[in-house]
Amino acid sequence: MTTAKDLFIIAMDQEPEHTVGQGDLSLALAGAELLDLIGAGAITVDGDLIVPGGSSAPDDQLLGEAAALITRQPPHERIEDWLWRRGRDLSATYQDALEEAGELTQKRSGRLPFGPKRVELVDTPSRRHAAGRWEEGEPVLAALASAVGIDGGRSDDDEPRLDDETVTAVVATVHEAVMELESVRQRRTIENTAFANVWRGP
Repeated sequence: MTTAKDLFIIAMDQEPEHTVGQGDLSLALAGAELLDLIGAGAITVDGDLIVPGGSSAPDDQLLGEAAALITRQPPHERIEDWLWRRGRDLSATYQDALEEAGELTQKRSGRLPFGPKRVELVDTPSRRHAAGRWEEGEPVLAALASAVGIDGGRSDDDEPRLDDETVTAVVATVHEAVMELESVRQRRTIENTAFANVWRGP
């Protein structure tokens, strides 16, 4: 299991009222992949630049795809730019992969056979592994989950503490990207409201 898959499972396991936005989750998943690749020695981080490492990517299809996208020659890519590039529709990519692996299933909500479908997690070793990391409060997973608004009932005093500077830098960049995405959403909402008011007239 990878941190990215664990994060996706934790996000999917939330109650409906705490649903995580796909854009936010995609950015956090891209950050989780970076941390997985750092842990495997496939990349290192120099300041805010992603530098290829000496080791190959772990034996995971999605992580292998992420490793293949790393810029090999200078100028190397900034963490922020990677999050936006790799993060495009990444949550949908993970959903498709888990559905294909039989770890997610689509069920119709309500009693009607033609009602809307919803995706549910299947009780698998992967789900139990992710739940175990979450219940233990594993700092990296908790910090990434916090970036997308999943706090697990923690108070401010219980914020996950990261000891590694590189991990801290990646997680901080994920937080900033999610905040930037929210700013874009708010700006579009304001613009759309203003446009609608113009059409309505005085």
